[in-house]
Amino acid sequence: MRRTDRLFDIIQILRDGKLHRAQDIATRLEVSVRTVYRDMDTLTASGVPVEGERGVGYMVREAITLPPLTLTTEELEALNLGMAIVAEAADPALKSAALSLADKIDAVLPTQTVAEADAWKFAVYPFADAARGFTHMAPLRAAIKSRQKLRLVYQRIDGELTDRTIRPLHMEYWGRVWTLTAWCENRNDFRVFRVDLIQEATPLPELFLDEPGKRLEDYVP
Repeated sequence: MRRTDRLFDIIQILRDGKLHRAQDIATRLEVSVRTVYRDMDTLTASGVPVEGERGVGYMVREAITLPPLTLTTEELEALNLGMAIVAEAADPALKSAALSLADKIDAVLPTQTVAEADAWKFAVYPFADAARGFTHMAPLRAAIKSRQKLRLVYQRIDGELTDRTIRPLHMEYWGRVWTLTAWCENRNDFRVFRVDLIQEATPLPELFLDEPGKRLEDYVP
């Protein structure tokens, strides 16, 4: 069971308002008591109104819930981007709220039903410096979805510009830097580009198909 799924199940167990021992929760979820303790710490830090202590039990006294929502992929992308932008706010309270909200949403996301290689996504990492890389986000996102090759003008760490033709596969956000994983036609290998160092991203009139050895699932960092 993924940790996010387990956290969701714990919340469902506690919603009845009764006292639940960590051992009983651990047995029900088939994990160790220590794992339950760590999960409770995570839920508490995320703002879930959990009360209790180790050796006694846990319960939720104050119900803070929203009606079930079904989000489209685009809606989830917009929500993630919105939280990222708010996390850059000068107001410490807003920044804290955005980070807390991100943790809560992460805790209840269902298991992906689409293979990672067949979908672009923002990986779930702490939101900070969200504006970095936004300039090229739209064309990169569109190219990943449509499997369209791109011509990149890329500034290397040493400052030198390089021209690449790539197959864009996946974008991730690593707390400070957006990255793009791609198959590089020039190097005939996978490459990971920092999105904030991309100077130009031009769609080419050429689509690509999934080929063994050149797919995201074939990439081993």
